[in-house]
Amino acid sequence: MSELVSAIEAIVYAAEEPATAAQMAQVLGVEVGAVQQALEALAQRYVSDDYGVELRPVAGGYRMATKPQHHESVRQFLKSLKPKVRLSLAALETLAVIAYRQPVTLPEIRDIRGVDPAGVINTLLEKKLVSTAGRKEVVGKPILYRTTREFLVQFGLSGLRDLPTLKEFEEMAQAGLEGLEAPAGESAAEAGGAAAAETSSEAASSASEPD
Repeated sequence: MSELVSAIEAIVYAAEEPATAAQMAQVLGVEVGAVQQALEALAQRYVSDDYGVELRPVAGGYRMATKPQHHESVRQFLKSLKPKVRLSLAALETLAVIAYRQPVTLPEIRDIRGVDPAGVINTLLEKKLVSTAGRKEVVGKPILYRTTREFLVQFGLSGLRDLPTLKEFEEMAQAGLEGLEAPAGESAAEAGGAAAAETSSEAASSASEPD
């Protein structure tokens, strides 16, 4: 039963909508009655004051929720958070290039995207998603750019070696960053991928870690 309880706990935690006993029973290949018993055991586990969350029945299903006595603390914490990062499609394309080719210069980004990225780079610098990384030892010594710790936070990565495949990166960007606008008939992920088509995760894994 403990394994079933753990599986149900994971499902309820991850589900965006209240998960019903019938849904979980079908996925887990068990009887609805067994799921109900596991849900009761899980609910009992969270009764203790050692936990700040509880299992709550909502609209015919179940979801994890903070306990009422902690609502004010949670509210104050959420108010303290910075607003979600909002990026234009051009900024997302440039960020993808930097993520997979870093450290990289403006001319190199321009060669890949085909447009001047200077304005977009300033936006990414302001949002602390990229930072400078010295100068490249070539004629003119252009500034190098790389991603930052804030970039890792926004995309839920522990380090550059955890960068996903380009397709996964696009999906994460589309799901996690707001304000993306793509041409009619083209998703933001597809458009972002086109700009970084020449990049590879191998290049990213060899890049230096951000500060």
